[in-house]
Amino acid sequence: MTDNRDSDTLTLVDNSFGRLPDHLLIEIFIRLPVSEWAQISCVKKQWASLFLGECLWQAALMRTFPSASQAKRWPGPIPQGLSKRRFAALYVGKHIFALDNEIDEIVGHTYLFLKEQLELSNMPPPSGILHGTIIADQFITCGKSRDVAHELASQIWLAVLDNLEENQHTFLLLKRLALEGDVFLPFPYSRSIKVQWRVFEKLFTDFRDCFDQADYFDVLAIAKNKFQPIPSAWLGF
Repeated sequence: MTDNRDSDTLTLVDNSFGRLPDHLLIEIFIRLPVSEWAQISCVKKQWASLFLGECLWQAALMRTFPSASQAKRWPGPIPQGLSKRRFAALYVGKHIFALDNEIDEIVGHTYLFLKEQLELSNMPPPSGILHGTIIADQFITCGKSRDVAHELASQIWLAVLDNLEENQHTFLLLKRLALEGDVFLPFPYSRSIKVQWRVFEKLFTDFRDCFDQADYFDVLAIAKNKFQPIPSAWLGF
């Protein structure tokens, strides 16, 4: 009896939502936690199409980040994108970097750009080129000092490295970053020592079991050349 009542309730709710126009559904959805949006979009094809469209993301952008409607100069080659991309960038700026100022969207877009370059590309550009793009074309262009640009780029690198999926692709990526030869670049275009350290730290902790013996000792030799002393936890194949 209870199962039938629950089924009738779900049917009534489904029918009620099914009669709502898209603009009211959008107003409901954008008031729900962002963490639930992916699950909601899987309930019905109609709802999935709303999350694929521009209208929902534009409404979510204006509700969650009202300042996004203000016209801002957009420097650099990394595109600003449509509302969904802008929402993701601002969400990253606020929740990963705890920013709430004029550069939060630029930081978010730069994080997304770097993460996609590293995760989705089978052969991403050398890290020096990526770092130079982030430094010169995004932050210095929008008026940040060399010191601030270098620190922002380092924070973005560290956040991306910490949020890469733990899989074979990431292991091969980190190993390639560790084995990259040192190319002399003037400050602030060189990667910070903090970023280089994090690459080796993740390899020797999160991905130790992925090494074969030859690769392990090759990477360890480079680590010893870069850092002195190195943590004892990195030693021992």
